[in-house]
Amino acid sequence: MSGVPVRQSSMTIGAAVPSLVRWRLSSDADLVFRTLATMGAHHARELARELGLPCRRVDGALAELRTAGAATPRPSGNRHGPIWQARPPVEVVATLQRRQLRLVDQDEQVRSHHAAVTAVADRQAVIGDGVRYLPTRVLTRRRLAELMDAERSEHLVINTEQSFDAASAKAGAPLGRRVVERGVRIRALGLPPADQDLHVDAELFDQPFFSYREAPAMPMKLLVIDRRIALFPADPADLERGYLEISQPGVVRGLVLLFEHHWANATDPREHGVQDIVLTDRERELIALLARGHTDVSAAAQMRVSARLITKMMRALMDRAGVENRFQLGLALGAARHMPSPAVAEKEEQ
Repeated sequence: MSGVPVRQSSMTIGAAVPSLVRWRLSSDADLVFRTLATMGAHHARELARELGLPCRRVDGALAELRTAGAATPRPSGNRHGPIWQARPPVEVVATLQRRQLRLVDQDEQVRSHHAAVTAVADRQAVIGDGVRYLPTRVLTRRRLAELMDAERSEHLVINTEQSFDAASAKAGAPLGRRVVERGVRIRALGLPPADQDLHVDAELFDQPFFSYREAPAMPMKLLVIDRRIALFPADPADLERGYLEISQPGVVRGLVLLFEHHWANATDPREHGVQDIVLTDRERELIALLARGHTDVSAAAQMRVSARLITKMMRALMDRAGVENRFQLGLALGAARHMPSPAVAEKEEQ
């Protein structure tokens, strides 16, 4: 249409927008950033109208984004005020990482490991038997699989990596799922990941016996099986040199106390993230129809259900996504790659 400016988005349509809430920005700032990143530059009042938010909340969110270096204003030459443009999400995340994520000092991590082991060992007059050396990671994974298959009550984990290699991730995920499916409780501690995404098997988060927390520092890499057996790297600077398996009760108790201390001071990162949205087959069909331009009535006809049911389905989706209107739902679904377009147009029933 002539005379209508073309909005330039800072990203490809359908690409995922990382959550800024994870980097301690407000949910309003995250929502406004998603809108700018997927829909292109907007005036503040346009954002307020499309998102269904009060102007004061949009203004606050834009000020927060400007301070964080996530969005910048440029003069518009009219009474509506400046036009706000999002920086590319990859650049924004990189900036926030540098500001807020403290990457682990590997030398400090080695010192922390030795200090933790020494402190536990020093509390025992005699270590005695109950120490087994597993000389390689392959043997360690094999032994860990045996122990987890026999596990009955609780599995404690401290991870000191901020990213995982493919082999470790592939080996660990099935073991964890099998354990929680048997009703064994898993509690896992980790460092904030270097790529801002949770490095935990997503399926585990749906399990009632799984809990995960993060903290900016961890004392050592550790696994404890049923509070009876503990495993930790023989050399924290080189995991390929294998692990020590400890079954001496006093040492294991000390390592459990170490875990509990850090667990009490860690937090669940999902409290600062975007809730995942899992769609049923019928919901995916509905979203696809609405994204192609159908109204509630025409979508209902295609799906052979009532328009009232379509409205109820959309309301339920908005409640699950924690959003207030269909525009916000479209942004959430687009970010989760559930639809090819970043917005579900709000259409009146015909």
